[in-house]
Amino acid sequence: MLKAGDIAVDFTLKDQNGNDISLSDFRGKKVVLYFYPKDMTPGCSLQAQKFAELCAEFEKKGAVIIGVSKDSVKSHKKFEEKYSLPFVLLSDEEHKVLEEYGVWQEKKLYGKVSMGVVRTTYIIDENGIVLNVFTKVKAGENPQQMLDNIG
Repeated sequence: MLKAGDIAVDFTLKDQNGNDISLSDFRGKKVVLYFYPKDMTPGCSLQAQKFAELCAEFEKKGAVIIGVSKDSVKSHKKFEEKYSLPFVLLSDEEHKVLEEYGVWQEKKLYGKVSMGVVRTTYIIDENGIVLNVFTKVKAGENPQQMLDNIG
């Protein structure tokens, strides 16, 4: 997992509209890069809706929000439309970026072990340096916590 002070690993993934989006496209802005397990699930929906509610506040602070999961472009489009999400959702079906950022991990649920995304949020500065990493975040509280930490 990357830590504060590391250079954020650049990547290019498809967004909910099928466009190629690179992290480096956002140089000059702060980036709230949040990794979440799955579109349309209760926790992930709550987190996305809270980010959507605060989106204008992030913009005032010169920050953009980017959500990443292993869901497909098509799934992301439905998620965006259902909740009117005003930010970028990136599809990492091969979980290459999820692995580079250390969020693709072994998870235990009801005694069953599987690999999946551990909800994690990175704040990246205007020059592509990781400012903060928040692990095991609470879906409903994470967006406000990120806004408070973005400065």
